[in-house]
Amino acid sequence: MIITAISGASGSILGIRLIEELLLSGEKITGIVSDSSWQIIGHELSWKKEGPEPLKTFLKKRGMVSSLENFQEYANNDFFSPAASGSSSFDAVVVIPCSMKTLSAISHGYADNLITRTCDVALKEGRRCIVVPRETPLSVIHLENMLKAAKSGVQIVPPSPGFYTLPESVEDIVNFIVGKVLHLLGKKHHLFKAWGEIKV
Repeated sequence: MIITAISGASGSILGIRLIEELLLSGEKITGIVSDSSWQIIGHELSWKKEGPEPLKTFLKKRGMVSSLENFQEYANNDFFSPAASGSSSFDAVVVIPCSMKTLSAISHGYADNLITRTCDVALKEGRRCIVVPRETPLSVIHLENMLKAAKSGVQIVPPSPGFYTLPESVEDIVNFIVGKVLHLLGKKHHLFKAWGEIKV
């Protein structure tokens, strides 16, 4: 199982697309969305939080995945979620996008919500923890937090597009970033061609 968390930074479509691609591959997914991220989803994706399972409702509306049997979501304040305990059996956690506030909390072990607690669990249990930090420019504080997180075992994936794939749309750029994360997770994908597959 892979936990995919969307924190309050621009680029929530990255997290949505990652969830969709993982579900399409048959992976079991737990989704967590921060309260502030719902505001951003409303602005960037024109979707307002609604219902007891708002993320599942949004995924249904997008229609990219035919079945959501392997998907479960928890509120960011739900510490009764299995993900909050080291006894749970998830394989990896990805925070995409990752706000600088969430990055700071992860790098300092400040597990005050389910997203940061899940990352804390992943690190203490020796599981994969990936963050996609969405901020620019970066201050010294941001960079030091990234270094501290990386030294603790976090894999940092800045959402930097590879223009060698000759993207023709925003969707192509989003798919490139999502594909990079899938590669780290050891998942095959067809979101973009690898460098060796591109004719130059």
